[in-house]
Amino acid sequence: MLSTLADAGTATEEETRTDTWTDAVPGLADPWVTIVWNDPVNLMSYVSYVFESYFGYPPAKARKLMLQVHHDGRAVVSSGPRERMEVDVQAMHGFGLWATLQPSGQGAAGAEGGAA
Repeated sequence: MLSTLADAGTATEEETRTDTWTDAVPGLADPWVTIVWNDPVNLMSYVSYVFESYFGYPPAKARKLMLQVHHDGRAVVSSGPRERMEVDVQAMHGFGLWATLQPSGQGAAGAEGGAA
């Protein structure tokens, strides 16, 4: 009898899963990206340092993104809401890097960057 009273107010696992599940709408989670562009001024080691210090990327990821900037001319370094990408772009400018933001669906190469 005690177990019946204890179980009376609890939902089953299936009911809970159904109640809390929502559809993900593609393209709405991270609609903007920050792109860092190659420039003739900054050293590759400095660009890696910026990616590590500002975004908190591990050295291997920072180096990979830096090489993408160097070889491809640009790399997506972060993605998220527009306001956050504006902050990231301003921070990159503060470090002396060339950076822009754009909607993520506009041919942003190297979309492996993540929100910091």
